[in-house]
Amino acid sequence: MIPKTFSEIIDLGDGREIKLETGKLAKQAHGSVVVQMGNAMLLCTVVSSYKESTMDFFPLTVDYREKFAAAGRYPGGFFKREARPSDGEVLTMRIVDRVLRPLFPDGYRTETQVMIQLMSHDEEVMPDALAGLAASAAIQLSDIPFETAISEARVGRINGEFIINPSRSQLKESDIDMIIGASMDSVMMVEGEMKEISEEEMAEAIQFAHKHIKKQVEAQLRLAEAFGKKPVREFAVAEDNEDFKKRVRDLAYDKIYEIAKGGHSKRDRGEAFSAVKDEVLALFSEEELEENEKLIKTYFYAVEKEAVRELTLAEGLRLDGRKTDEIRPIWCETDYLPSVHGSAIFTRGETQALATVTLGTSREANTIDMPTHQGEETFYLHYNFPPFCTGEAYPIRGTSRREIGHGNLAQRALKGMIPESNPYTVRVVSEVLESNGSSSMATVCAGTMAMMDAGIKMTKPVSGIAMGLISDGDRHAVLSDILGDEDHLGDMDFKVTGTADGITACQMDIKVKGLPYEILVKALQQARAGRLHILEKLTDTIATPNETVKAHAPKIITRRIPNEFIGALIGPGGKVIQELQKTTGTEIVINEDPVTEEGIVEILGTKQEGIDKVLAKIDSVTFKPEKGSVYEVTVVKVLDFGAVVEYNDAPGNEVLLHISELAWERTENVADVVKLGDVMDVKYFGVDPRTKKPKVSRKALLSKPERSPKKEDEDTKS
Repeated sequence: MIPKTFSEIIDLGDGREIKLETGKLAKQAHGSVVVQMGNAMLLCTVVSSYKESTMDFFPLTVDYREKFAAAGRYPGGFFKREARPSDGEVLTMRIVDRVLRPLFPDGYRTETQVMIQLMSHDEEVMPDALAGLAASAAIQLSDIPFETAISEARVGRINGEFIINPSRSQLKESDIDMIIGASMDSVMMVEGEMKEISEEEMAEAIQFAHKHIKKQVEAQLRLAEAFGKKPVREFAVAEDNEDFKKRVRDLAYDKIYEIAKGGHSKRDRGEAFSAVKDEVLALFSEEELEENEKLIKTYFYAVEKEAVRELTLAEGLRLDGRKTDEIRPIWCETDYLPSVHGSAIFTRGETQALATVTLGTSREANTIDMPTHQGEETFYLHYNFPPFCTGEAYPIRGTSRREIGHGNLAQRALKGMIPESNPYTVRVVSEVLESNGSSSMATVCAGTMAMMDAGIKMTKPVSGIAMGLISDGDRHAVLSDILGDEDHLGDMDFKVTGTADGITACQMDIKVKGLPYEILVKALQQARAGRLHILEKLTDTIATPNETVKAHAPKIITRRIPNEFIGALIGPGGKVIQELQKTTGTEIVINEDPVTEEGIVEILGTKQEGIDKVLAKIDSVTFKPEKGSVYEVTVVKVLDFGAVVEYNDAPGNEVLLHISELAWERTENVADVVKLGDVMDVKYFGVDPRTKKPKVSRKALLSKPERSPKKEDEDTKS
């Protein structure tokens, strides 16, 4: 018997609906829900252990997977099963995790796992926009302690009209692609890309999404109520020790405040704070430390956070001595690496990124093969964050979720400025060499300069800045170009990238509840001023893209050829094209235009001479003489019945000049008229309807000899 189900409908206001259902699937999970929009269906489950973890942090795992069966497809590769998550799946995990994690209570330390699976796909629905809704709804149906229900929604804009949860085809026409995460009263996360929109337009888009998110939160609460809201489980929380707290604060607060006010470097400041922490620990006996060292350190970090925040709110000063809107010193350099196709260093304070650019053909495009999306990227960016950039040593176990997320943000910031006419596949790699605040924004800046150094004709240069916010309710301070420490102790971390004319990408994590939109807009305006300041530093270093690619970098020429000549250019078994690549030192890629069915030939080479030879070969292969035109030819072979001639404008294209077309007089021996290597003009008459072969004539260009009277008289008598 099918069990009883409970469901709620969310009306999107344009004929589309989202359905939440529970009670049928995965009932041993602590909470489970199916979210359906159109034919797209996501199953989300949440399980949280009843046994407390020994870890000193909250062990939360958010996992999102797209099943290939959901789209009626097989996984690629040799093993026909889903394996490690794709970058797209990791990015979805991140946008859900960033909203959920802060809402679990402090001190909750049990292993918790949120699993979201796409079970059925709809081409008109982008499932990542539903993942946050599914996660929150599953938690609401459980007994897991959680502060408030949330949801996430995507917002687009076409012709000035906002759209909630647009399809992928609609996004192609949209100038905004943002995902917003929020509760009923607070926006908590924003991530997306835009086509140079203003700060006010961005705030409007956030407000529009928030209005719809409120309806989604209300639907979750109704579903939980109908299903039967479970009592929230109890969990052990470390009790406050007011005596310990006071002893820590009395010793540490003023000392930390003075250190914070001293404007020290990251290392010196860290050493000074560590010395104060040692003094604090020395206040306590061995017995007290044995039982309560973690608690005492927690109090110390709380005092550190309080003192640093107060310094900024009260005096407008920051850890490194800057004012709230001041940008750290910047220096830049391009063409640093001699062998790469383009390179640039961007250093801002104690954050440094070295970006490289590699140019290639469409063969080097990044293939995307997900159940919900297949395609290719001809511009992509990879971001590497090695341990040494923060002065640490730890094992490297593959690309981290953080590296994927930060690289994606920088890629979205820059990709809109790559013109469609760019013939190259472009790969940018950012190596973070130092980090103390927003290496992703340093990546954007270094990537811009590296591409300009490589000769990529960017429409406009792009810069980026990381901003922060400190607020106690009555007072607030917006911080430009935040440090790593300010990221941890602040109430908002938001990164904004753009040109001089508008925003191209953003990523925000907002921790303060009920942030007024006026403060958000003010923060965005301050970010714009900082972004333009940084942009000026970039353009002082390299004002415009280099006119040409570097001498050692490959040049690319694209040529379109009629479909019927593709086979001739490739040759049997690829013999022609392989030999051509070998003799010219080029790389040749041939694709077919799906619309016109023309062949698109990409020629990549470092030497123009080799490229010219390939172009000449293409001209030769695709050469079509025009009927009635005259062409210069060279005799390449003499036969009994004519001469084989080659078009001088198209080497390799040969045609038979028949013995009867050599001269007006009767020719008994071909060698009496032409010899090997002779150059002459011939007229092309098209395909002879009798022989079905091309016909050319030399005699047609010669004056026809006049007939003698004697010959005419003989003809008359006969």
